[in-house]
Amino acid sequence: MDAVELAEQYGTPLYVLNADMVVERARAFQKAMAKYYPQGEVIYASKALFSGAVAKLLKETGVSIDVVSGGELFVALKAGFPPERIFFHGNNKTPQELEMAVKNGVGTVVVDNWHELSVLNEVAGGLGKKQKIYLRVAPGIHANTHVHIQTGQEDSKFGFSKKDIVEASKKAVQSESLRLAGLHCHIGSQITNLDSFYHTAKIMNEIISEIEKELEPYSFKLEELDLGGGLAIAYQPEDPVVSPDEMIAAIYRALPNPELKLKVEPGRYLVGEAGVTLYTVGSSKEIPGVRKYVAVDGGMTDNPRVALYDAKYHAVVANKANAPKEEKVSIAGKCCESGDMLIYDIDLPRLEAGDILAIFSTGAYNYSMASNYNLLPRPAMVFISSGKAELVVRRETYEDLLLRDLAIRE
Repeated sequence: MDAVELAEQYGTPLYVLNADMVVERARAFQKAMAKYYPQGEVIYASKALFSGAVAKLLKETGVSIDVVSGGELFVALKAGFPPERIFFHGNNKTPQELEMAVKNGVGTVVVDNWHELSVLNEVAGGLGKKQKIYLRVAPGIHANTHVHIQTGQEDSKFGFSKKDIVEASKKAVQSESLRLAGLHCHIGSQITNLDSFYHTAKIMNEIISEIEKELEPYSFKLEELDLGGGLAIAYQPEDPVVSPDEMIAAIYRALPNPELKLKVEPGRYLVGEAGVTLYTVGSSKEIPGVRKYVAVDGGMTDNPRVALYDAKYHAVVANKANAPKEEKVSIAGKCCESGDMLIYDIDLPRLEAGDILAIFSTGAYNYSMASNYNLLPRPAMVFISSGKAELVVRRETYEDLLLRDLAIRE
């Protein structure tokens, strides 16, 4: 597909997602899981990128999905995703969200804390249901990644601590309206060190053994183990990556049990590199001896990751892809913030107003984290499959910005 033609047809900024690549990556995870854990399951972490089209695409692959809010659950159900293949995460699910999950037959609720354990038991009991649950554990693993995307360390807002998990398991087993089926953990994102997955699996196996020993009077066995996701993608051409097979193999070395119902939750890996965002170049500003800024028609409203995580991206000029690189520039967004930058100091062909800039690996946590800061309408999204483009999310209009503004709409 010609990026310049896509920009002309659909406008910019524009999210473009290679749907075929998403399916290929889902299949790669399923193949790796079948090789080591035939009873295992691949669960897509929908917070990375979610819409009706994404839900329908993944439904056909056979992967399950996890959601972290009533909104994500609502979209999944509206898209016809089977509720029994939905896993509901979150550290502060409201009673209303829990009721929505139980009423709609969500397969598994991942319980994060004591409060939720009690509330969910009450909600399920009131609906006359017995809800399948996992308990989330903070295993005490410090993944080698950005501090803001580490989630498995002891000092984390997520999950029961190791010292509390046995007692929490006992309470869950004693609860009349809950069925404890497994444990869950997630140590962070953008992980390339396979030892992180290996050691996490070892620790979680030790925790399971301790729980089963303490709950022996209940004849209790944990059936399932969900180790979350976190597999890294390449944002720069030189970034190191590991494959799904390598990730699952590392887990298998720690847990060589093909009968285990292992679950993993790739999100970014499935959609990240499948995404490209197209922008139109506008103004520029050169500060001699310092830097040259080139501004595009998007920025932190459609990609906040640079401001949040100091994320690094790679780009090309789509209409000058084969032209020599003549200058070092920094790509700025159009928001009224000095921190609204997309790329610092990249070598590109000489840029002019009207050029189309294509930034790679923007499929994950761009659309899903987009905002209307400065009242900028959010971009459209196009799926690419078998050489054809399909508009799956239309561009917001100025009128859309007024949908909830009662003072003006009245």
